[in-house]
Amino acid sequence: MPSEEENWRGYEWVALSVTTVGALLASIQGSALLIALPDIMIELHAGFMTVMWVMLGFMLITTALVPVVGRLADMFGRKNLYNAGFAVFTLGSLLCGLSQPQFQGWDLVAYRMIQGVGGALLFTNSAAIVTDAFRKGRVGLGLGVNTIAFSAGFLMGPVIGGILTAIDWRWVFLINVPLGAAGTVWGILRLREPVSLPTMQRFDWPGSLTFTFGLGSLLLAASLVAFPLIDQAYVYALFAFALFGLAAFFIWERQAVQPMMDFRLFQDRLFACASAANAINGLARGAVLFVLIFFLQGPYGLDPLWAGIMMAPFGAAFMLVGPVSGYLSDKYGSRGLATTGLLISGLGLLGLSTVVSSTPYWLLALYQALMGGGSGLFASPNTNAIMSSVPPEKRGMAAGINSMLMNTGQMLSIAIVFPLVLSRIPEDVMFRVFLYGGGMSGAPLAAFEAGMHEAFLASFAVTLLAAVISGLRPGHKHFGLKL
Repeated sequence: MPSEEENWRGYEWVALSVTTVGALLASIQGSALLIALPDIMIELHAGFMTVMWVMLGFMLITTALVPVVGRLADMFGRKNLYNAGFAVFTLGSLLCGLSQPQFQGWDLVAYRMIQGVGGALLFTNSAAIVTDAFRKGRVGLGLGVNTIAFSAGFLMGPVIGGILTAIDWRWVFLINVPLGAAGTVWGILRLREPVSLPTMQRFDWPGSLTFTFGLGSLLLAASLVAFPLIDQAYVYALFAFALFGLAAFFIWERQAVQPMMDFRLFQDRLFACASAANAINGLARGAVLFVLIFFLQGPYGLDPLWAGIMMAPFGAAFMLVGPVSGYLSDKYGSRGLATTGLLISGLGLLGLSTVVSSTPYWLLALYQALMGGGSGLFASPNTNAIMSSVPPEKRGMAAGINSMLMNTGQMLSIAIVFPLVLSRIPEDVMFRVFLYGGGMSGAPLAAFEAGMHEAFLASFAVTLLAAVISGLRPGHKHFGLKL
């Protein structure tokens, strides 16, 4: 008979296998979709702004919901919510694959938002499930291995997206249906609830509603600045609604008995510094990959498929470094690893601020690898610090805060960077590059490269700020156990 320790070690890898399937699906979907967007734009008669909202709609819903999902996970457990996320993501994928031309892509935007609900349930509970499953001193290992799935999905996505799009772009979504169904069944059969959660908990409706309203309005307004669809007066009104909603949320949460977001978590300097570094890092690199793929299709003259493939050095470096850094953070803490990772990532961004259409690919690949390796060195230890610094009954909330801060930074990054880079390019040139790739020259080339250099320099400066904040954290600890 296996011992209790052997049973527990066995469950660690079972839990990791379930969360890895979810991470792999989500990351493949993201990078494969970039390859499919031109075909989607043509077949659904969608405009450029519409297909951008295919990407943004998913991020908007996921970002606004993850803290609420985190609180629900601390009340009702991670297993059922995670499995529900698989089911909702699968349903959203099916609907996306059935989108029709008469709606000019807006039905696909709506279905992507359904996917976003599933994504919020998956992303939030994934880190909590791994942290619950891996015992003290092994959490970083579990989180590090989990990053392999994200990186592998990013690497495989362009190739898979190219193959599936060659058959029919709808298969980029429909391929998720059997895989998502299998993942749901696997999770139902094998996941456990190893943490005993407090009973008699109440859901914070006022806090959840004001937060979702406030943050959702803020991100929607910022996105509409970058990709305008309505009159600017309505955008200003959205910013006002955001201010009102977030102020009401803050006031309510300060006196709530069982708050949706417990601000006392930020009294722990490790949690506060790691969370702030995560948010600022998201702001620094959220738009980088989008800008890079436009560079590869425009100035570099590649088609969408090869542009995606040529971004492999980022994902490969992340995949190689992430698991090792997670393992090392269990032994040596997160401060040195995470801060060094941000500095290395900053070097990559500084290098990218110098590239032009004639830059040799080996140098571009080196800068991508520095950014990817630095991100991998930062991500696993930083998440380990956040998840290990809170008590077990608060891990869902911590995971929700972590995902929300990172995603908010990434969405604001896109809203800031895209007007800076793309607003200088004539629309006909931008559409041609997006749809077919194949080059850019003359004044549009000079304008794009100038905007890209400014964007990467700004990202470099923001990354340095994240590194300073990361370095201010105290020594890494597990809750109740100083390492």
